[in-house]
Amino acid sequence: MNRTVAIVGRPNVGKSTLFNRLIGERKAIIDDISGVTRDRIYGDLEWNGMQFDLIDTGGYVTYTDDVFEKAIKEQVKIAIEEAKVILFIVDVSTGITDLDDSIADMLRKSNKKVLLVVNKVDNTKRLHEISEFYSLGFEELFPLSSISGSGTGEILDAIVENLPAEEKLENEDKAYDDFDEDEEKEPEIPRVAIIGQPNVGKSSMVNALMGEERNIVTNVAGTTRDSIHSTYNKFGKEFTLVDTAGIRKKTKVSENLEFYSVIRAIKAVEEADIVMIMIDAKTGLEAQDMALFKLVQRRKKGILLVVNKWDNVEKETNTMRDYEEQLRVKLAPHNDIPILFTSVLEKQRIFNVLNLLFDIFSNMKKRIVTRELNDVMLKVIEKTPPPSYRGNMIKIKYITQLHAKNPTFAFFCNHPKYLPDNYKNFLKNKLRESFDFKGVLINLIFKEK
Repeated sequence: MNRTVAIVGRPNVGKSTLFNRLIGERKAIIDDISGVTRDRIYGDLEWNGMQFDLIDTGGYVTYTDDVFEKAIKEQVKIAIEEAKVILFIVDVSTGITDLDDSIADMLRKSNKKVLLVVNKVDNTKRLHEISEFYSLGFEELFPLSSISGSGTGEILDAIVENLPAEEKLENEDKAYDDFDEDEEKEPEIPRVAIIGQPNVGKSSMVNALMGEERNIVTNVAGTTRDSIHSTYNKFGKEFTLVDTAGIRKKTKVSENLEFYSVIRAIKAVEEADIVMIMIDAKTGLEAQDMALFKLVQRRKKGILLVVNKWDNVEKETNTMRDYEEQLRVKLAPHNDIPILFTSVLEKQRIFNVLNLLFDIFSNMKKRIVTRELNDVMLKVIEKTPPPSYRGNMIKIKYITQLHAKNPTFAFFCNHPKYLPDNYKNFLKNKLRESFDFKGVLINLIFKEK
C-alpha cells in the first residue's frame, strides 16, 4: 500500500524546514544557502491514526548553471512516479518564478494529488499576497509558516484525507478459536526484502541463494539502482526476494538515482512480510542501520539481522559471542531478534538464512489457542499483578489472540486505560518467553470487560 508523500519545489523555499516541522525533529541541516546538503531525507509520522512516509527532495542537486533546472525537473518526475501525494512548496516572499511555473506544469499533467503549500506566510500582509499562487492551477492552497508551524495541521489533515485507508482483515476482531482453517487466506509465499547500506553484500546474497547472477555486483557502493525481484523455489522452500538499492547516509547522496532508490527501498519494506537487514561486520551497527531497524519495527515486519563479511574480522575464541552481545545491547529491548553471521564470499552460513526466514514466517502465522494462552498468562498475571491506579484494582480477566497479519493479543480488563506502559511491556516480554516469537513484533490490545 503506497503511503508515500514527497515534498518538491525549487531550492530555498523551505522544504527542509517543513520536513523537520512535520516529523517533529531537527533531522536536517538547514541554511539560507540554496541547495545546502542535508543528512536525512526521509521520515515517517502518524496523524489522526494513519502512518505514512515523508520524502524530502531537497539537497539532491549539484547547483550549477548547466544542470540546475534539469535536475530539479528530474526530481519532480521521480516524485510523480513514486509518491501518492505531492506537497509542492512555493515562497510567498519571492512570488512565482519561472521554475515554479515549470514544476507546476509538470505536476498538473500528472494524475497525482498535489497540495500547493505557500510557505513563509508569517504575517497578515503576506497572507493577502498568496492569492496570486492560484494562477498555478491547483484547487487547494495552504498558507504555511514552517518556522512557527502555523498551518501544518491543515496540511496534515489534507494529506491523510488523500491517502488510502488501512486495509482491515475480514474477521480481524475475532479470536482464532472462532473461525475455521478453511476461512483463512494466508499469503502463498512470504515476501522478503533485503535492505542495508550500500556495498554490504545484498546483491551477492541474492546471487548466492539463487545460484545465478541476478544482480550487477561490483565493489562500487550503490551499484543496485532499482529493486530486483527474484523467486526462490528450491529444496521445498519458496519465497520472493527483493534486493533493494542501498540506503546511503544523506551526506553521500548526490544523485537523483539515489533518491529514487530510497523511495523504492521504503516501498519494498512496506510490501514485505520479512525484512533482512544486512550490515558490514567491520563497521558494525551504525546509526543509519538503527534508523532502518526502527523503520522496519514501526511497520511491524518480521526482522532478521545478517552480519555479512564475517571473514574480514580477526577472530578469537569468543569473538562471535561478544559481537552478538554488543549488537543486542544496541537492539534492546528487542533481544530475541535472530542474528546470523555470514560471509557471502566464502559461502559461510548462507543457507542458514533460509531456515531462519521460514522460522520467522512460521512465528508470524503462529496461533495460540485461548485456553493455552490463559493457562500461561493468567498465572503470570496472578504472580505479578498490575499496579493499582488511585485505589482502583486492575484485573485482567482473560486473553485471546485476534485474527491479524501480525500476532495480536487482546487483554480484557476492567480499567484498560490505567495500565502503565511498563506493565504492558512486561506482558509482552512474558508472551515472548512463554511462546516462541523470535524475529516477530507482537501487538497487544487492551479492551474493557
